[in-house]
Amino acid sequence: MNIRVVNWSPARRSRTMEVFLQRPAFDNNAERIAAELLFDIKQRGEPALLAAIAKYEGVALKSTELRVSQKEIDEAEHLVDPNVRKQIDAAHARVLEFSKRSIRSDWEMETPNGGKLGEFFTPLSRVGIYVPGGAAPLASTVIMTATLAQAAGVKEIVACTPGGKSKKLSPEMLYAMKACGVTEVYRIGGIQAIGLMAYGIRHCEPVRKIVGPGGTFVTAAKRQVYGTVALDLVAGPSEIAILADDSADPDHVAADLLSQAEHGSGFEKAMLITDSPTLANEVSRAISRQMAQLSRKDMIKKVIAKNGILLATAPSIEDGLGLINRFAPEHFELVVRNPEKYLPRVTTAGAVFVGPWTPEPVGDFAAGPSHVLPTGGAGKMFSGLTVEDFRRRTSLVNYTEQDLRDAMPIIDMFGTIEGLDGHKNSAAIRFKNPK
Repeated sequence: MNIRVVNWSPARRSRTMEVFLQRPAFDNNAERIAAELLFDIKQRGEPALLAAIAKYEGVALKSTELRVSQKEIDEAEHLVDPNVRKQIDAAHARVLEFSKRSIRSDWEMETPNGGKLGEFFTPLSRVGIYVPGGAAPLASTVIMTATLAQAAGVKEIVACTPGGKSKKLSPEMLYAMKACGVTEVYRIGGIQAIGLMAYGIRHCEPVRKIVGPGGTFVTAAKRQVYGTVALDLVAGPSEIAILADDSADPDHVAADLLSQAEHGSGFEKAMLITDSPTLANEVSRAISRQMAQLSRKDMIKKVIAKNGILLATAPSIEDGLGLINRFAPEHFELVVRNPEKYLPRVTTAGAVFVGPWTPEPVGDFAAGPSHVLPTGGAGKMFSGLTVEDFRRRTSLVNYTEQDLRDAMPIIDMFGTIEGLDGHKNSAAIRFKNPK
């Protein structure tokens, strides 16, 4: 199954390329279903929640089974292979260190007349984390979300992930949750999980913010609870774009493209842009060879059937980078000579992986920055998840009498042109009746 190579140029329109680039972040059908289900959950609470789990997850849960017991969480540690525990702990430590280093500090500056201006930061009190678990239980997502909340100082971290027909969460998932400071775990997925966290039920208070990636239905549900809770970003099906010249190894490029296609929802996008026709053709052949050896080859074929893998040549690396910025990929690998030349011109990627020794999965599992990144073109206006997403910023204004006196002409002018006499009076009255 060799994938065709498209010859692309900014000088002429390519329908194949345009169709590939057009991937709406939201699905109309998912939006409709999410709206109906969320309304039901908001109105009826727990009965609607349990009915949705039965309908969409195929399992009949009792009210008492929704929350994973502390005993089950504690026992998971003994069921996890010691080496797996060691590597989960190592990943957690890397992400925790990165998050702590990126925390912004409170700061102040003096006003001209002895007052103070500044900002201070406080952790959110209660957050919700969605962990996908459909095609595969993504324990790494626990590390890449809950660790950031832990570093920020969030006291209550609620995690939702589907338990499936077995009603069981993997020991590795539960161990990761415990390591990252998760305080409540619910075996529930999809739209209904978003409803649980946004609206709460009898023994589960609503959260202040929901974060984490998900498929089209989770993404639609998150958008519809915005305002009831805060959200992180649009983080849907996985994407990767690779910009490479003839210095790149075709086997490596093929493997990196397949690493994202294997998520297998059918909505994934994997794109190679190169100025080397030879590299593009060799990558096409390498994809066929490698795919045959992968356990999730049927899922990859589903992505290919929906034209989710695109190999294209461009007149130059510069032209290719322009196309990458239009695409706004979740993950962007820059595998060219002198990558430092091009890095300052990357404007929309969720994360950039530089050089032949930085395959995208290091970002998924080990590097330090969160792997929760904008998809569907949302990188043009969103950034990836950071520790600051779990904190509130409060501005501080502490004026002296002279500071206010100096600001009076500005306050008077805006109050006049905007017709807000009360605003003007609020400041001016302090000078009319001095104590």
